[in-house]
Amino acid sequence: MTTAAQAPSRRRSPLAVMVWTEVKLLLREPPAIAFPLLMPLALLLVLGLSIPDMSRPSPVLGGQSYLDSQLPATMTLMSAAITAFTVLPISVAGYRDSGVLRRMSTTPVPPRRLLAVQLTIYLALVFAATAIMVACGALVLGIAVPRQLAGFVLVLLLGTASLMALGLLVAVLSPSAKSAPGLGTLLMFPLLFLGGVWVPRESLPAPVRVIGDLTPAGSFGRALRDTWYGAAPSLAAVVVMAVWLVAVGLLAVRLFRWE
Repeated sequence: MTTAAQAPSRRRSPLAVMVWTEVKLLLREPPAIAFPLLMPLALLLVLGLSIPDMSRPSPVLGGQSYLDSQLPATMTLMSAAITAFTVLPISVAGYRDSGVLRRMSTTPVPPRRLLAVQLTIYLALVFAATAIMVACGALVLGIAVPRQLAGFVLVLLLGTASLMALGLLVAVLSPSAKSAPGLGTLLMFPLLFLGGVWVPRESLPAPVRVIGDLTPAGSFGRALRDTWYGAAPSLAAVVVMAVWLVAVGLLAVRLFRWE
């Protein structure tokens, strides 16, 4: 009895191999996953359960409560920012400190592919953190699931990628892995302010709102809130996030150094 010839095994693309290798390396560092994955969820539950005013209508927010109109989108923005400005720069700068990048420089892997792999992995981590937060928030606090789901996914993808591009630039410019989170934090806190994390955007002075709308965090936060409650993201916000992603991403590739 003759056996059928076995079909040749499918070869994975170099990008897929690199992504899978990086995923396995990331899984060996549980704190690097747990912090961005669980911190926004913990803050959402603690604030939502412990502060009664969170669920009371506010005239500043057009009669909506902070829990309904602001908090879930704010925690999503914070999760993306923490991952982009602390976890991602440590990973890339750490590779440079440990000599991994120097060894990779002898392979045909171009910098843009290496940075694309890092962006892809941490983008997936933010999506996972958001899914967990929405599911648990809906079960425990009764928060709404994003009503404009397609627009929400587009905004989450574009906004997170634009912040990741800035995080990659921080990693490229940082002299060491120890200094990377410090530089990232210096950039993250002002951006979170302009994104309406510390003070609701509606309570900021008009000039500050205009400046915030021109930043990736400001456009990201505003578009998250819009899509969460059923409106389409504004074209201006989408354009701002796309411009930051392309411009800063190209700059990070241009300035990348193996050692």
